[in-house]
Amino acid sequence: MSDIAQTSPATDERVKDISPLRKALIRPELGGIVGTIAVFTFFLLFAFDSGMFNAQGVINWSVVSAQFVIIAVGACLLMIAGEFDLSVGSMIGFAGMLIAIFGVTLGWPIWLAIIITFVICVAIGGLSGWIVIRTGLPSFIVTLAFLFILRGFTIFLPQIIERKTIIGGIKDAAEGDWLASAFGGKVFGGLFQWMGDAGLIATFTRGTRAGQPVVDGVPMLIIWALVLMALAHILLTKTKFGNWIFASGGDAEAARNSGVPVNKVKILMFMLTAFCATVFAVCQVMEFGSAGADRGLLKEFEAIIAVVIGGALLTGGYGSVIGAALGALIFGVVQQGLFFAGVESSLFRVFLGVILLGAVILNTYIRRIITGER
Repeated sequence: MSDIAQTSPATDERVKDISPLRKALIRPELGGIVGTIAVFTFFLLFAFDSGMFNAQGVINWSVVSAQFVIIAVGACLLMIAGEFDLSVGSMIGFAGMLIAIFGVTLGWPIWLAIIITFVICVAIGGLSGWIVIRTGLPSFIVTLAFLFILRGFTIFLPQIIERKTIIGGIKDAAEGDWLASAFGGKVFGGLFQWMGDAGLIATFTRGTRAGQPVVDGVPMLIIWALVLMALAHILLTKTKFGNWIFASGGDAEAARNSGVPVNKVKILMFMLTAFCATVFAVCQVMEFGSAGADRGLLKEFEAIIAVVIGGALLTGGYGSVIGAALGALIFGVVQQGLFFAGVESSLFRVFLGVILLGAVILNTYIRRIITGER
């Protein structure tokens, strides 16, 4: 046997051995996992008998969490790519208003109104990214400008066209529409009816709905959240493009030198963020049957907070879609759980501030572990 075959592989001194505990600590999902366990433990102890964990209660906080998940998915990938989008909330209101104007005021088929709205909003997202790339301005400033521009149009357009800031009638216009049901319908109705008949979940005992389950299906909002989360996770962890996203946010110049199309990646992530905001908007207007100029307020900050709770670094290049989804789940559970636990709902904002501060401190510690800083 040759000497080469007998020689053990050389150890690269630049690669340090990492203990199992250290490996666990640098997982981006750590903060989200810890927070989720803590939140569910708290509400299981103090709100278990309030109905929070029966079928109707689970659907309630799942719907709220799904709203956060949808916008957090786009925000997560964009932040990993090293950018921010502060126009998400305004995009939600703007997209909803476009659907109402196209579908109700102008009388277009709702499916066409939805498709045109997606095209316009994704194009605006691409424009934001293009301006960031071409000018070199911070995405914080560019998207802050779009926040005001989109919110202004959301208020201006319905006032000029309808002389009001809320446009209703969307449910009637969407009746029987094939695409509207993909955003405002429900699935698995037969399963819940069977569960009600079997006594597994509560049913109505009076009125025209007697015998029907209190939960008659899973809203499409939840399905969209799960699908977007799964696809984004696969994209980020299983594809070359996912590596490009990490590289673009970690060290853009080094990524360019390695052949990564950084500019294209960042613009596409802005477009994805706009797409997710539009999905949220369509589901929202189909649920409420109306579009309002005040929809989506502060959603951009809630999305960023969910992503930070989920372990993403504000400096880019590090994060997890699963972590962001867990951060969104924490949001939904706490927002609804405070009501079930009989706690003053205004404390929800206090919670957001506390958990954001804790998440940033934890993420800073993780960054120091990764980089070896003291």
